[in-house]
Amino acid sequence: MLTGPPPTRFRKKLLAWFAEFRRDLPWRRTKDPYRIWLSEIMLQQTRVTAVIPYYERFLARFPDVKTLADAPEGEVLRLWAGLGYYSRARNLQRAARQIVAEHRSCFPDKASKALELSGIGEYTAAAILSIAYGKRLAALDGNVARVIARLAAIRGDLRSNGHWQKLQAIANRLLAPSAPGDWNEAMMELGATICTPRSPQCLLCPLSEFCKARKLGLTTAIPEKRKKREVVEVSLAALVMVDAEGRALLLPPPDHSKVAGNGHHVAALLSRMWHFPTIEVQGNAEKVLRDFARRSLLGGRSLPSNLVPLSTVRHTVTFRSIVIEPFRLNLQKLPSISGAQKLPLHDLNSVAISNLTRKVAHVALSNPGISRS
Repeated sequence: MLTGPPPTRFRKKLLAWFAEFRRDLPWRRTKDPYRIWLSEIMLQQTRVTAVIPYYERFLARFPDVKTLADAPEGEVLRLWAGLGYYSRARNLQRAARQIVAEHRSCFPDKASKALELSGIGEYTAAAILSIAYGKRLAALDGNVARVIARLAAIRGDLRSNGHWQKLQAIANRLLAPSAPGDWNEAMMELGATICTPRSPQCLLCPLSEFCKARKLGLTTAIPEKRKKREVVEVSLAALVMVDAEGRALLLPPPDHSKVAGNGHHVAALLSRMWHFPTIEVQGNAEKVLRDFARRSLLGGRSLPSNLVPLSTVRHTVTFRSIVIEPFRLNLQKLPSISGAQKLPLHDLNSVAISNLTRKVAHVALSNPGISRS
C-alpha cells in the first residue's frame, strides 16, 4: 500500500471516515488563512479543548492580520496568557507585521514565502497552505507521523533525520491530490482521536486493514518512546508587596538588552511578562530575597520585618521543574519603582502575566498576612 500504485481505496476510506466523524471545530468552518494559521500556532503542544476559548477570545480582539500587527505586544500576550509557550504569540505578531509590510496583509500562498515568516516551519506552512489554498503539500506532525509509522511498521526514533525524511516521503505519496486540505486534516484527526499514542482504537480505525503494525502486533510498540530530557530543578523566591488598598506591585517585562546572566535566566522562566519581583535562589530564600530587594528595588533600604512566607508554588516549563518560595509583605504604601504597575492583587488581568505569576498571586490571596508596615 505504501510502495505500490497510488492508494486510491486507502484515500477513499479515510476521507469518507473524516467526512462522517470529523469534530466540529471553529477553525474548520473557514478557509480564511489568518484563522487557520492562528489555530495551527495555538494547537502546537496544546490540547484542542484548551485552545477553543482562547482562539475565540483572540479573534474577537484581533479579527484580522492588520489588527494583530498594529496591537501592542502586551495586549497580544495578555490575550495569550494561560496558553503557555509565549514565544508562539511573539512570533505570531512578528509574522503578522511581516505579512502587512511585505504581502499586502494576505498570508502568502507560496511555501517559500510562508517559510520566511516568524514561527512558520515546514509542517505549519503545509497545513495552512493545503487547508486555506488547496496546495498539494503533505503536513507531517507528531500525530501524522505516528499514523504512518504504524501503517508501515517503522520502528525507532521517528524524530531522527532519517526516519522523519522517510515519513515525509510516505506522507507526500499518500496525499490526496484532489483534496489536500481535507486529507491533512483527516490524517491529523485520525492520529488525535483513534491512532493515539497509548491504547489505539484499532477496531474503529478506517485504515486497520492496511496497517502493518496491527498485523505484526506492534501497535503499542510503535512509535518508540523518546528518551526524556533530564529534569532541571530551579528554585526561585518571589516578593508580593500589597498596599492598604489591596494593590500589588508588578514589574514590567524586562528589556532584553539590559538583562544578563542570572536576570536573563529568571526573565525567561517568567516568560518575559509582567511579574512579581523574583530572584533565583540557592540556600535561604528569605535572605536572598531581602538582599535582592535592598539592592534592586529599595535603593539600599531594607525590607520591613513583617515578611510572611507563603505556601510553596510548583510549576513546570518543558524540562524545568520550578519551585517558588513566595513571600507577602503588607505595606501602607507601595514603593515607587520605575516602570512598575500597581494592580489589584485579585485581578491582574489588565496586563500579561504567566501561569507561574498567576499561581503566586493565588497563594498570596489565600494568605492576607498579619500587619502593615
